[in-house]
Amino acid sequence: MLAFSPYISSFIDQIIVSIPYFKPELTLIVTFIGTILASLFIDKHWKHTSFVITLIGLLLSGCYLVGQGLSKVDATGFFDMIQVDAFATSARLIILLSTILICIFIQQRHQDRPLGDLYAVLLTATLGLNLLTMSSNWLMIFIAVETVSISSYIMVGYFSSTKVQSEAALKYVLFGSICAAVMLYGLSLLYGFTGNLNFDAPSHIAGLMEAPQIMISIALLFLLTGIGFKLSFFPFHVWSPDVYQGAPTVITTYLATVPKIAVVVLLSKILSAWLNVSFYFSDFLTYVIIAIAIATMLIGNLAALRQQDAKRMMAYSSIGHTGILLMAVLVYQNNESNVLLFYLSIYALMNIAVFIFIDALEASLGNTSIESYRGLGKQYPLLFTSFSIVLIALVGLPPTAGFVGKLLVFSKVFEQYQNFQSFGLLALLLVGALTSVISLFYYFKIPLNAFLRENTGSPAVKFNMVLLCIGILCTVAVLILGIFPDLLLSAF
Repeated sequence: MLAFSPYISSFIDQIIVSIPYFKPELTLIVTFIGTILASLFIDKHWKHTSFVITLIGLLLSGCYLVGQGLSKVDATGFFDMIQVDAFATSARLIILLSTILICIFIQQRHQDRPLGDLYAVLLTATLGLNLLTMSSNWLMIFIAVETVSISSYIMVGYFSSTKVQSEAALKYVLFGSICAAVMLYGLSLLYGFTGNLNFDAPSHIAGLMEAPQIMISIALLFLLTGIGFKLSFFPFHVWSPDVYQGAPTVITTYLATVPKIAVVVLLSKILSAWLNVSFYFSDFLTYVIIAIAIATMLIGNLAALRQQDAKRMMAYSSIGHTGILLMAVLVYQNNESNVLLFYLSIYALMNIAVFIFIDALEASLGNTSIESYRGLGKQYPLLFTSFSIVLIALVGLPPTAGFVGKLLVFSKVFEQYQNFQSFGLLALLLVGALTSVISLFYYFKIPLNAFLRENTGSPAVKFNMVLLCIGILCTVAVLILGIFPDLLLSAF
């Protein structure tokens, strides 16, 4: 304690200096406390109190983020454990806007249940995701990953009322716990080799260069285990189909979109710091990521072909899209983040819209079987037209933003191939194009059944108009950004 005493003053000064950069996250923490108190004492009088407090907190946090973006803050804080820059700020805004849509989705779909605790867990997960986008310190990263993971486990199990839902939650927890333990062991090896916890620090990179190649390879593979679980890329994707199908659709929407945004940003920062180094581990990591991306795209899209359940199909679709996200990560440059951010934004819009439409149909049909959509396109043309447009965007066809996003990513990869003549990048391009064609066959099952098959006597569908409007607005945004992509690209 005596040895620590002389440094207390400087520690306090560093914390005080860092607080202005942490205002969006402090707002989330205060909102979390307010939501807990509201669920304990006020929700019994007006059940929407915790929802309103959560929404206000998220919007206020967004205001601080917009302020950081306009002032072009570029600084480090809390002893260099976080780095606030334009890339992190933009990523946090995408996360926040997606979370607001998820929050409204929860409130509209589950009004008959007490939701205060769920909003608090959602805020906790958002805090963890924000930390992931800002962190350059392994300790902070692990804490953030576990914060998001534990919050996700709770959300998956929160509405469990059937054996299938309980089984999905249990599989998620068990698989996630194992991946977290393996990742922690990998991080301990990295720290042992380098003596530094900041992945972009010169001493950390120098330590990686001096470490035994076999051991550093094992450490990096262990690290990718934790990241792979959150992104659900091969071979850590096996939990996704069961959890996506078993969890309530609103929670599936969250798992398929928001955590992936933060983890992709984190992975892009790690690779940006490491791949510029001409040494063994940078080449090794490049080839591993290329191999994972190729395997993920092939397995996700080929497995999706056989699915007859919409949510399970979208689980494999999400796995396939993770391969595209890995392509975007590989070509990310510190001063050129607009392509990656554009694709992440479009990815969030497309997935949220698709799951809103799936949920709207599930609420009345009682299932998510694609076969149950037979003939409904003629009865509900607005919903299924919007649904079809978003599916076209997921394939990557014009005139949608999905086409523009894939075109930009593929163009960047081709540019890198021309510079380095790497066979791996060429294989990545060919597999990306091939799997995009394959995705046509399973995405178009939905409009095929809806518009070209006869109705088999399905019950009338009653829509939640708020959610339907959000889904249609997301669809319109996907179309507009496909025609005028500069509206979003210029913002980044």
